[in-house]
Amino acid sequence: MDNKPGKTTKYLIILWTLYTLAVLLFTVLMVLIGHGKLGFMPDFARLENPQSNLASELITEDGELLGKYFIENRSYVNYEELAPHLVDALVATEDVRYYRHSGIDIRSLSRVLIKSVLLGKDEGGGSTISQQLAKNLFPRDTTINRTKIGRAGHLVLNKFKEWNTGVRIERSYSKNEILAMYLNTVPFGGESIIGIKSASRTFFNTTPDSLTIDQAAILVGMLKAPTAYNPRINPERSFTRRNTVINQMVKYGSLSQEVADSVKQMPISVDYNLASHLTGHAKHFRIFLSKFMNRSKPTPPNKGAGVLAWERYRRDSLRWADDRLYGWINKNYKPDGTQYDLYRDGLKIYTTVNFKMQQYAEEAVEAQMKDYLQPEFFSEKKGRSNAPFEDISREESNLILNRAVRLTDRYRSMAARGVPWDSVLMAFNKPVDMKLFSWNGPIDTVLTPMDSIRYMKHILRAGFMAMDPANGAVKAFVGGHNYRYFQYEHVYQGRRQVGSTIKPFLYLLAMQENYSPCQMIPLVPITFKDVVNDSTYTPDAPGRNIFAGKMVSLKWGLATSHNWVSAWLFKNFNPENVINLMRKMGVTSYIAPVPSMIYGPSDISLEEMVGAFNTFSNRGIYVSPVYVTRIEDRYGNVIASFHAVESEAIGQETAYLMLSLLKNVVDMTGRYRGEFYSGTSNRLRWKYKFKGELAGKTGTTQNQSDGWFIGLAPKLTAAAWVGGEDRAIHFDGLRMGSGTNMALPIYAEFLKRVYADTTLGITMKDEFERPLDFYVDMDCPNIMETTGSIENDDF
Repeated sequence: MDNKPGKTTKYLIILWTLYTLAVLLFTVLMVLIGHGKLGFMPDFARLENPQSNLASELITEDGELLGKYFIENRSYVNYEELAPHLVDALVATEDVRYYRHSGIDIRSLSRVLIKSVLLGKDEGGGSTISQQLAKNLFPRDTTINRTKIGRAGHLVLNKFKEWNTGVRIERSYSKNEILAMYLNTVPFGGESIIGIKSASRTFFNTTPDSLTIDQAAILVGMLKAPTAYNPRINPERSFTRRNTVINQMVKYGSLSQEVADSVKQMPISVDYNLASHLTGHAKHFRIFLSKFMNRSKPTPPNKGAGVLAWERYRRDSLRWADDRLYGWINKNYKPDGTQYDLYRDGLKIYTTVNFKMQQYAEEAVEAQMKDYLQPEFFSEKKGRSNAPFEDISREESNLILNRAVRLTDRYRSMAARGVPWDSVLMAFNKPVDMKLFSWNGPIDTVLTPMDSIRYMKHILRAGFMAMDPANGAVKAFVGGHNYRYFQYEHVYQGRRQVGSTIKPFLYLLAMQENYSPCQMIPLVPITFKDVVNDSTYTPDAPGRNIFAGKMVSLKWGLATSHNWVSAWLFKNFNPENVINLMRKMGVTSYIAPVPSMIYGPSDISLEEMVGAFNTFSNRGIYVSPVYVTRIEDRYGNVIASFHAVESEAIGQETAYLMLSLLKNVVDMTGRYRGEFYSGTSNRLRWKYKFKGELAGKTGTTQNQSDGWFIGLAPKLTAAAWVGGEDRAIHFDGLRMGSGTNMALPIYAEFLKRVYADTTLGITMKDEFERPLDFYVDMDCPNIMETTGSIENDDF
């Protein structure tokens, strides 16, 4: 008898040997991979705290998402925030044995090996949800191998790494945590839509816990190929893929056939809201806040720098010292010593902005600019060869246009290539296809770039801001319209001449010196002598001076914004004291103490003016504007809180006196010997029919280059500015170009919407707080005859 092993025994030995070697090799590979000997592997600390780019969210005071800062538009949700049928759809489609394996699904791997590798059939991948999560958290090594064997080996090694990481993830997290982490990391379309929260908001304008079965199935279906099954781009493919997911849910018992049949008949429907810095509400505010928080510590200008450069340094230094939010990124560090990053760290920034008020403010700006002011401006300038410029020569307007050329991306690209200026001008005068802004939507046209610049110069600009008088919370911030075309921001960044809105500060000084609103003064021109230049200066008073030579009250002077009354005050009070008062009330911009100061020629931001006027409403206490109440890190820990900086700028009784004067600007109407007069803001009464207590001041600069209105309601302070991009761009006359006509209607349209919304708690019944036992006598004549002749006073 032959005792040698038979062929069967030999085959068994060979098979078992190969199997043992394979297991041994697999074990060795996994050990080497686990210890990082075959390339990067995340350690336990990284598994516990996987690093990913999380979008920071801006949240309004009423809980609405205002916008995001992101490199990747990714926001986290917890398992409890996921709709149950979303989880069911995911498991049924991506990993049916998810709850029965520990990171590696042997049955699924066997299926792939036999059907896909040996039989050549497409049976999908064998990756579990845990392995896919490992790939999302720790992307594969993308080193390129030239040989086919090298590429295959590299792929196998990457797969082993994912198995190893997947198993370790299963040991570190619960099944529910893994599902949430996976859905937080999957892409639904490039870097702009990452994670289920972003996808829910983008495609359906909802949250993950509110997804319907139909919506959940659509999103889960996208995981196989986000672009191919995108419901907005490919609705037919999305329809088919969604129904495949529904069938999987029925097959594995998470959905009844009856419900499935109903859902499968539904058409694909999306409510697309792609997150972008160019879309949504408060676009200028979002960019402003990012820049504001990223400010660096101011550095002194060069020794030869001018006054304005040093003033800017002084102003920014004060902000750096007093405002914790200003430069917050560069003032604060994470526990590991690194700086925070708005675009990667997943911060939650709780702003003071009220979503409804922001919407109303944007609607008010559009109503005024789109429906009225811009059409009137186009009509006025139509057919003028040098439009939209006025009061300057063709050569001067060309200089303005050429400066604008140098700010364009087209010029920068040409300059980088060394294209000479003459060739640049030739290119800018050659017609090309382009899109232009219009209030009714983009215009596709063929135009020279130079003509497009001239056209865009026609578009009037606007800014608007509203804040709570008591705590400085900024409720609305409109830095401009259509950020895609107009990125310059006109609330904080922009500084323009303030016109007659500076006059109340002259009157304030008079009130502090115990003058009464009923103080009568002669209405005559005032001439100032300039000893240095041996010249004189007499402020003019536009319009009909039908009351010249009469005695007028201070309350009439402010209500009508008469320059001669302001000149009289300037003559009687030290202008340096006026500037010091404005400094106490938050105005940090440079103001020259010269007689022309009564016209408001100083460039001041809208934010500064709102804060200063707000002092009148807030009992004489200045409160700095506040944009953010708190910041939380990605884990919900509060890492910063903010509140207004408060200081007593003026006395409460003086503040109320000024409120009384500014209320008269709104309320005053009268006749004197048949001649009608009224306050410059009386339109709020006769046109907009507002009742209750309101105060305000209009402002118009020389040649109508700027129109202002600052309005005070007992619970809301707000201001609007309107003007051209350059001072030479303006209406011809005061009928169209005054602050009363350009800016006041924006305030009125905003306030009208606020009053109509009862949820905001701001009504026409609100009253300003009167100091105890304080009485203001406003019941006095506005105009009186003089007893003698009054001549021009020289000073």
